[in-house]
Amino acid sequence: MSVASPPRSAPARGAAGSLAPQRPLRRPDSSSPEVMTRRAWWLVALNLLLPGSAQVLAGNRRLGRIGLVSTLALWGVAVVGLVLWLVWRAPLLTVATSSLALLAAQVLLIAYAVLWAVLTFDTLRLARLVKARRGARLPIAIVAIAGLVLSGGGAVYASQLAGVSRDTLGSIFGLGGPSVPPSDGYYNILLLGADSGEGRDSMRFDSISVVSVNADSGAVTITGIPRDMPEFPFAPGPMQELYPDVHEGHVDEECGWSSGINQLRTEVEVCRDGDALYPDAAANGSSPGVEATKDAAEGILGIEIPYYVFIDMQGFAALIDALGGVDITVEERLPMGGGPTYDGEPAEDWAIGWIEPGAQHMNGDTAQWYARSRYTTSDFDRMKRQRQLQEAILAQFTPSNVLTRFNEVAAAGTALVETDIPQSMLGYFVDLGLKAKEQPVSTIELTPEGGIDEFDPDYAYIRELIQTTLHPPTAEPEG
Repeated sequence: MSVASPPRSAPARGAAGSLAPQRPLRRPDSSSPEVMTRRAWWLVALNLLLPGSAQVLAGNRRLGRIGLVSTLALWGVAVVGLVLWLVWRAPLLTVATSSLALLAAQVLLIAYAVLWAVLTFDTLRLARLVKARRGARLPIAIVAIAGLVLSGGGAVYASQLAGVSRDTLGSIFGLGGPSVPPSDGYYNILLLGADSGEGRDSMRFDSISVVSVNADSGAVTITGIPRDMPEFPFAPGPMQELYPDVHEGHVDEECGWSSGINQLRTEVEVCRDGDALYPDAAANGSSPGVEATKDAAEGILGIEIPYYVFIDMQGFAALIDALGGVDITVEERLPMGGGPTYDGEPAEDWAIGWIEPGAQHMNGDTAQWYARSRYTTSDFDRMKRQRQLQEAILAQFTPSNVLTRFNEVAAAGTALVETDIPQSMLGYFVDLGLKAKEQPVSTIELTPEGGIDEFDPDYAYIRELIQTTLHPPTAEPEG
């Protein structure tokens, strides 16, 4: 006796009538607004979390794969970058600041932003909002577009930053000297400040200092050299051949100079043939006046100084404004203005304003006068104020501050800075700068307050002071 088998349920059929399993994302029940609404939210969420996944599950799989591979590759680069930042930061920064890497990042970020836009609009097409509940259509579209604006706009902004960085770094570091190893554990950089523009042929360096950066810890020591420091020795080089003992002044009706260090640019570039003295200066992004000042600073301090940074005081105010100002504690009332027209004229008659004592948040114009003011104080007081401003500016160079004001800072930096530091060394110095922010800045002032005779400096004592400061003796263990 045969037993009848129970009837089998009919298999599901796809939209085209063929046998297929139910796939709500790819083959939804389009007659149900609730189903289509949930599906639309899922597709939009997938597009936001993993661009390309919506197409793989519900649309053009080839487009989806392109989106997925691009997204995962971008995530991979980010993860690798984070790991390198933690364990191999200096080489990462060197690569990241190269022109080729910045150009590649700029192109890839723009391409990814375009791809994200394509994926978002294709996701909205796949969502078939006309089939969703009427009240959910607009919120779904708003979330999708907002995600595109935030994510794609972020990629576009990052691409813009990469482009601005490439242009700025190329402008500042386009010409540079050769890369050199640290000297006795330090990189020493000559920091010069002066006014440029019209009258540049007679420009003198009003601010001269040497920044010594420890090659391991990033600790910074700034040594201020008085601009009128007289009769100094030179390190071996063209100027030492002219002055085997000490630098001497020259009185001439047509072209003379004193023995002060800030007279070197006039002597070398105006009164002498600077290109003959330093034929390789221009090719290395420097100038004869700067190279002569390097040789003088090396002779005074007894250390090697391979690089320089020139700060244009006319662009100084723009940088401070770009950083949002600086915080300074003013010790004494200072006049703002060009100075008296004759000796003995009181400051009240010529000052265009005053910088009052106390804690102040200075804009660029006020900070510039604070650095320049010298008619009611001495040059040595002005050196201290300039060092104070240097430290205040360094304090403002935080990652968040620079990123939020990046375009302004980059524009000010291009107009402000000249240097012969090669771009290949930039990543290394940025890494040292990040380390330096964790430590206080030490200063040495070669002034009477620091025990240096302003008219007859003891250069042997100065060199000993620098060595003791940069390489302090280690205490011997007792017993």
